[in-house]
Amino acid sequence: MQVRKIDDVTGTKNHVDTPGWFSRRIVTAHDRVGFSVSETLLRAGSTNDFWYANHVEAVFITSGEGELYDKDNDVTYQLAPGTIYLLDGHEKHQVRPKTDITCVCVFNPPVIGTEVHDENGVYPLLELPPEPAGQA
Repeated sequence: MQVRKIDDVTGTKNHVDTPGWFSRRIVTAHDRVGFSVSETLLRAGSTNDFWYANHVEAVFITSGEGELYDKDNDVTYQLAPGTIYLLDGHEKHQVRPKTDITCVCVFNPPVIGTEVHDENGVYPLLELPPEPAGQA
């Protein structure tokens, strides 16, 4: 069993900060559980273009409001606390926070913890080497 607090990753290499958002990666590939969990804050007034070509992501909004634009299907959804969206088709999308949005993000495969989006909004697929026999 592992127990962590958000403060355990704040200010570490697993706290990635960009102009439009910051993310604190609480559970990462290093935990070897098959998924990762992050708390992410999307900054009010920012426009964030994402495309998880290598991952499936579930996003649960805990606070704040904004819009999610599905670029692949030209549909806009309203985001508010209690909303979840699942990017199970690797959709290109844009998140436009009206207020700061705090959300919990789950990725499969898991992120290492230091990823940032490339020029296409994609996280690279980074994988840990297998654990040596007898250490799992």
